[in-house]
Amino acid sequence: MPKPSWYVRRLAKMSPAEIAWRARDQIQKAAWAWPVSRPKPSAPVRKPHFSALLPEGALALVTPEARASVLSTADEVMAGRMEVLGMLRLDMSSPDWGLDPITGKRAPLGGYCFRIDFRDPAVTGNVKQIWELSRLHHITALACAYALSGEERYAERAGEHLCSWWRANPWLSGVNWSNGIEVGTRLISFVWSRRLLGRWEGAPEVFEQSPLALDQIWQHQAYLASFHSRGSSANNHAIAEAAGLLVAALAFAWYPESERWAAQAAEWLEEDLGSNTFPSGVNREMAFDYHGYVAELALVAAAEADRAGVPLSDETWERIARILDVVAATADVNLQPPRYGDSDDGRALVLDRATNRWEALLAIGRTVCDAPIWWPDAAPSAVSTLVSAICSKHLVHERPQRRPFHFADAGLTILRAEAPDGGEVWCRLDSGPHGFSSIAAHAHADALSMELRHAGVEILSDPGTYCYHGEPAWRSYFRSTAGHNTVEIGERDQARADGAFMWSNHPTSRLVALGVGGDGQVSEWSAQHDGYLSLQPPAVHRRTVRLFSGGNMEILDEVTTKGEHPVRLAFHFGPEVVVDQVSPSTLSLTWPRSSALFRLPETLSWLLVRGQTNPPGGWYSPSFGVKQPSWTAVGSGRVTGRAQLLSSLRFEGTA
Repeated sequence: MPKPSWYVRRLAKMSPAEIAWRARDQIQKAAWAWPVSRPKPSAPVRKPHFSALLPEGALALVTPEARASVLSTADEVMAGRMEVLGMLRLDMSSPDWGLDPITGKRAPLGGYCFRIDFRDPAVTGNVKQIWELSRLHHITALACAYALSGEERYAERAGEHLCSWWRANPWLSGVNWSNGIEVGTRLISFVWSRRLLGRWEGAPEVFEQSPLALDQIWQHQAYLASFHSRGSSANNHAIAEAAGLLVAALAFAWYPESERWAAQAAEWLEEDLGSNTFPSGVNREMAFDYHGYVAELALVAAAEADRAGVPLSDETWERIARILDVVAATADVNLQPPRYGDSDDGRALVLDRATNRWEALLAIGRTVCDAPIWWPDAAPSAVSTLVSAICSKHLVHERPQRRPFHFADAGLTILRAEAPDGGEVWCRLDSGPHGFSSIAAHAHADALSMELRHAGVEILSDPGTYCYHGEPAWRSYFRSTAGHNTVEIGERDQARADGAFMWSNHPTSRLVALGVGGDGQVSEWSAQHDGYLSLQPPAVHRRTVRLFSGGNMEILDEVTTKGEHPVRLAFHFGPEVVVDQVSPSTLSLTWPRSSALFRLPETLSWLLVRGQTNPPGGWYSPSFGVKQPSWTAVGSGRVTGRAQLLSSLRFEGTA
């Protein structure tokens, strides 16, 4: 449990209005602790009938490749196996909905959900493992496998698991009810499972003919209608809550409250999507994985609104198009986007585990709101085909005519060039805000950080996230300044963390200059931040990056202070890069297809680190819950006055 002083600091991050509604929520949660005071599920207004099916012929549009991928995912589940956030579960024939397979701890599935401290691993184990399984994405995959193959074994297993979850998780009992984002995402799984089981004769018995299912579907929606994230917590959680409520209220329009719930959810979704998105379309959380999660949620909800004949506003569709334009503009040659800020691999709808979410987003965008000529090609997946099938075509105006390279409001810049072998050189640079709202929950202390890729291979990488709860040393490392490709001054981070999801101060970055070549591409970028003005004496970090024809690069870091400070400059290399230190300040880098020399500032003492645990150093997290050793070069020294630290990367065989 956090200390009382933390709650005082957390309150200081809230507005009076937020404090008031949180107090109201706490009063309601306290009242609902007594089962007799909880609202009882409403009876359906008429005999329930599920009519929100796929359009005729939609399943036939799924490509053979996408069909095979869905069946492969479902067959793994049928065999009792599934990877959940990096952990292979072997109990998928009959899942234990409270088991954390990492620690072996069983989280409580009984007891009042709002009295369970899900942040304490002694109580729940790794709660993300439990929540991820209970988003029930594997059930939508099973249902899709049935829809595409007609094999009832998939449908029967999906029905068994749904009934098992409902029985094991009564309303407001246990850890799976303790967070609204989980409730919202799970409702999307309920709707799409029922939709994809449309031809199965056992589907009505599992859903609309089952008192247990009718109660659970109502209770999930009543929960979200009662407790909506607002204020400093109105990030992707708020969007997941609104999207889940909207999708369910429209598809399961069986209850007296359904129309009211749908209207409220649509209002929340449009408002929260607007507040979470810069005018350019970039997500304000400064965590690009959440850009993808929010885009998925918005599209799934907007498609459901189209299907129900109550489309979201034109303004919202314009915003969705800008969000997708950002994906298209920033993706590398392998359709992989930037890696910055937190990432927990959250998905709105999963039909197979192999789908590239970014490619699926672009495939939906091409179908429902066209695509500018500069968009990269995207192969359709099952999820992109079927979401598009229930969505209308939307005419969107004011699309960029050329591929954008700079998003000023988000401080996101992409540099591109062609290497000597013809491979794309891709570089992402950061001069943006620290994060979203007063707590910046999913931000990292990574001002002026960068990534560099060649032909899709990560050369200079953002190490990722790895974990949220239960491993504070690793959480701190992956969020730290030293854990990114930037400069640490004064032996501390640019921003001060105050718990796993709150920052006590937010450094401000600003763009100093952009140099644009005749081809319209950025060739030089310069920015600085104020995260070290609180040092005594204050210090300022400015970085200039130049990308030359042929992909060679220079990185100039300038630290200005009136005194003296220790500094560390870190360069984190991707997992495919082999690093050799050929001299004290020169590294040889090799990776599939190519190699380069990386010359480092001679005024610093350089050390190569790989897989170090105490303290952590030299790690890369490809996905949530997974980490692997990778090379990191750390240069240490002291600076006085105005120090210049020049690094340069040259592809071998070039001048």
